[in-house]
Amino acid sequence: MSGSREALARMSSSTAPAEAQPAPAVRPPHVPLALVALLTFSGTFAMHIFVPALPSAAADLFVGPSSMQLTISLYILGLAVGQLIYGPVSDRFGRRPTLMVGLAIYALAGLAAAFAGNIHVLIVARLLQAFGGCAGLVLGRAIVRDTAGPDNAARRLALLNLMVTLGPGMAPLAGALLAGVAGWRAIFLVLTGLGVVNLLLTWRLLPETAVPASGGGGAVARNYRRLMLSPAFLGFAIGGGCATTSMYAFIAAAPFIFVEELHRPAGQVGTYLAVLILGVWVGSVLASRLVGRMPIRRLLVGANAISVVAALLLLVTVVSGHLSAGLAVGLMFVFTLGVGTAAPAALTEAVSVDPHVIGSASGLYGFSQMAVGALCTSLVGFGSNPALASAVVLTGAGIVAQLAFLVAARFQGRATDAKAIA
Repeated sequence: MSGSREALARMSSSTAPAEAQPAPAVRPPHVPLALVALLTFSGTFAMHIFVPALPSAAADLFVGPSSMQLTISLYILGLAVGQLIYGPVSDRFGRRPTLMVGLAIYALAGLAAAFAGNIHVLIVARLLQAFGGCAGLVLGRAIVRDTAGPDNAARRLALLNLMVTLGPGMAPLAGALLAGVAGWRAIFLVLTGLGVVNLLLTWRLLPETAVPASGGGGAVARNYRRLMLSPAFLGFAIGGGCATTSMYAFIAAAPFIFVEELHRPAGQVGTYLAVLILGVWVGSVLASRLVGRMPIRRLLVGANAISVVAALLLLVTVVSGHLSAGLAVGLMFVFTLGVGTAAPAALTEAVSVDPHVIGSASGLYGFSQMAVGALCTSLVGFGSNPALASAVVLTGAGIVAQLAFLVAARFQGRATDAKAIA
């Protein structure tokens, strides 16, 4: 009897449901950072590469400089508006298909621009090219955040920023070379080829990194409403724009500052601006090394503080009448070093406020950056002293950024405490 009881016990234990085991952690898909950098880089690269060819294109199409300038200003508009669309669309349908549609638009618009017979076709093609190109700009950042935690995302975004900042430096040189050798239309043929290559690489190498959400246009509106009502997100987004794209104010005023006020040769302006890009590059290197060794928010506030100090010193130098080309370049190098260090941290904090709408947050953050950059660039046009105006704008933007970061951190801290209590 005892043996039968033991056998029965063994049988019952074998048929009893097994104890629930914890589900293995799902590892995020691996995405090559070089591919994300290429996708992100393409949108801004197309903006800068055409600038050296504006005079030759104007002569070929029999239009004035103001008409050709629309091919740049409307490109910026396309970059800004497109980011509002791609983010929530990618949250709804996935990053990969949304990105492929954008790249197809980018390639086709480049082909239309290459064969444009008049300025109107060229302007429309450029607007569509920007709309397609900004898919990589906004979704590249979202893909990085999809596949990494906050600290690792900030590090990868710093490396991404490091790669992408090469674009503005390389693009004018490439555009001048192409326009001089093969004409301005060759620039758009090259951009078409870049779009096709990106499309093929995305199709072959890029996995889906986000789980598509349910809902339609109403969900998109709710996502944006949720972000717009979040003091933490608004603080990081507005602060991030003020801390980064405010440097466009100095870039826009640079030719007038160096040539008209400081009487430097016009050919040297490009070199001065290249030093500023170098500052962003060095700042991105610093960010990639410092993330993980110190809290992201401390890195963010500290980096922006460096920019504020540099802007204040520039303002004092201008007001005291001691401004020189060397001082202006040196102080702006320090300013952009802070920009490069703060940029990945600000973006990481902004898109991490609500993990359920990373794509929408990335798009809205990008739009806010463009809006702040446009505002700062327009403000620097007031008055008759470009150096003074740019120094005031940079200082004011830096102070606003510091206040915005402090407000965002306070509200996000309250939200975290509330979740912990619940």
